[in-house]
Amino acid sequence: MKKTVIVLMAIALMCSTSCKCKKTAETKEAETAGAVTETKAEEAGDLDAQYGTELLVPGTAAPDFELKDLDGKTVRLSDFRGKDVALVFWASWCPDCREEIPELKALYAGTDRSKLEFVSVSYDRNLETLKNFVKENELPGVQLFDPAGKKDSGIGADYHIKWIPSLYLIDPDGKVALSTVMISKLTAALK
Repeated sequence: MKKTVIVLMAIALMCSTSCKCKKTAETKEAETAGAVTETKAEEAGDLDAQYGTELLVPGTAAPDFELKDLDGKTVRLSDFRGKDVALVFWASWCPDCREEIPELKALYAGTDRSKLEFVSVSYDRNLETLKNFVKENELPGVQLFDPAGKKDSGIGADYHIKWIPSLYLIDPDGKVALSTVMISKLTAALK
């Protein structure tokens, strides 16, 4: 009888220890998975950490440039000195750029044109395609065409564009106030 009780107690003790170890391992695994998921979420939440690390830093003089608008008129960034400029590098073929159009349009509608101008530099290769897209989507602001495309653009190189959309806020003195690949950061800066 004593042997049976001792054997049962030993089994109970082993099960108890085994269950605690298993729970501890499961808990540690869950905690580790949670920490990894949280880290990935933080990284995914700040796309600048992935795609905007090479953009010009605030305080840098924004390189002047000139491009043609959709009507063929030459436009220079320096034409807008004295007011803030939201400078957007994009293309109509870019899914992320298309996704941001509603927020960009809302932002444009809610700002004072006498203090802020929106200038978009498109990397579309075909001017007619760009014109049609801008018209169909009623895109606001000054629309510029960079026929060199994203890969070969001298302006893109000057602004360190590796990802589109890339957005800059240029202050009235022509200096970079914000550089980002996230329209939510531009929106927050303009509020």
